[in-house]
Amino acid sequence: MKSSIVFLSFLSFIVACSSPKDKQLDFKEVSIYETNANGLNFASIPLLDKETTDVIIQFDPDSQFQKIYGFGGAMTESSAHLLQHLNPVLRKEILKDYFSSGGANYSLIRTHINSCDFSLQSYAYVTDSADHELHTFSIKKDQDDIIPMLKEAQSISKDSFKILASPWTAPPFMKDNNEWFGGKLMPQYYSRWAKYFVKYIEAYQDEGLPIWGLTVENEPMGNNSNWESMHYSPEEMAEFVKKHLSNSLKRAGLDPLLFVFDQNKGEELEKWSKILLNDSTLLAEIEGTAVHWYESTFKVYKESLQNTHDFAPNKSIIHSEACIDAEIPVWKDDNWYWTKNATDWGWDWAEEDKKKDHPKYSPVARYANDIIGCMNNWVSAWIDWNLVLDPMGGPNHVENWCIAPIIADTIKQEVYKTPLFYTISHFSRFVPPNSRRIAWKSSNDSLNLTAFQTPDKTIVLVMFNEGLNPKYYSVKGENKIVNAKISAQAIQTIVINNKEEY
Repeated sequence: MKSSIVFLSFLSFIVACSSPKDKQLDFKEVSIYETNANGLNFASIPLLDKETTDVIIQFDPDSQFQKIYGFGGAMTESSAHLLQHLNPVLRKEILKDYFSSGGANYSLIRTHINSCDFSLQSYAYVTDSADHELHTFSIKKDQDDIIPMLKEAQSISKDSFKILASPWTAPPFMKDNNEWFGGKLMPQYYSRWAKYFVKYIEAYQDEGLPIWGLTVENEPMGNNSNWESMHYSPEEMAEFVKKHLSNSLKRAGLDPLLFVFDQNKGEELEKWSKILLNDSTLLAEIEGTAVHWYESTFKVYKESLQNTHDFAPNKSIIHSEACIDAEIPVWKDDNWYWTKNATDWGWDWAEEDKKKDHPKYSPVARYANDIIGCMNNWVSAWIDWNLVLDPMGGPNHVENWCIAPIIADTIKQEVYKTPLFYTISHFSRFVPPNSRRIAWKSSNDSLNLTAFQTPDKTIVLVMFNEGLNPKYYSVKGENKIVNAKISAQAIQTIVINNKEEY
């Protein structure tokens, strides 16, 4: 955090705000919302009259950092299939929870090109290796579930949402192992695979679903061939983008944002970034880098994010996937999500020297700390994985069970909004696209927090108290002080509407 946030001294901050030449910071209206381990979900929190010395927070809207694209989740075939099999009332309730302005207000949705692990089976839009011009290309499979659910969500979303699409694999005939899992794209198919992206974007446009962005390949370092995957080296990915994908998109008059890498933060991110983000020809064609969080259950890998930003300060970083993986969801037990019960793939399978990075953890804490840590280190978007899963953590054709923020039982026709849904909503509901992260200062580090200014100049602070004791805090402005309390094991959003615009 120190490397990415301007920490102003209390004295210099007050002097700056007190200058008669500057517009004064004042609080016209303050709203505080809290979700905690004792069962409150988006409860309104009253202000206190007495100033506290526990934690003093100040912020500086004039010191701004990255622009925010938004927050969201993934409309996989698994999620879309479940939504289709809920009765219309429950389905609409979930979509309103995610996409309405009174719900999570998601502004980004990720989906997959061809099948992924959270598909009902492996599939591609072209299966004929002799079809060099992709005349047989068809998204009919997506028209069964994914596209109808995206359209229904679109009808609920006030400002709509942007779609990020990612391939897990090319059709097997384009790969050196002729398999869905693992293998590399053969060079003789680079051009045809690039045209495949064009066909996909055009087909979705025809459905009224424009594609905002593409990641070149989901997890190009692979997943030990456990499900759909396709491997690239950094040099191979750069060659594919520069010589094939970018040119094909331009010839078709398409300009989606392109994101490279799309795998875990940490050491592997830095290795790829050093190569990709020092390629001036590639930089001209891409928007930035996409990352995931699976390298550790609790590390944010701030240094790798900061270094990635430093390699290319004018390019963005998005967090394109996260979930509590290798777990079957716990049904209607909020306490489980707040306590250190969860394990992930690394609990059993990580190398001995890396097992320390995969202890038991609290799912809520992992989400809250990662989103805050990412935002404070140059990440412009944070996208969760599946929107909805069933009580088994699927459906999933490779039995790669995971947890989603909302769990749906299509047999009993019941829905469970887990605490993870509210955790993400504390960000997504209040921080719209085109907000800016702003500088802040805290008198101590007992609260994990981040701060934003929205396009209408509203100040939004999101803080997480992982401790077992409540904290009293004061947020200081020029003429007023907000005094309040955050409960033990709680996440809070403070929304401050200002009298003056900056």
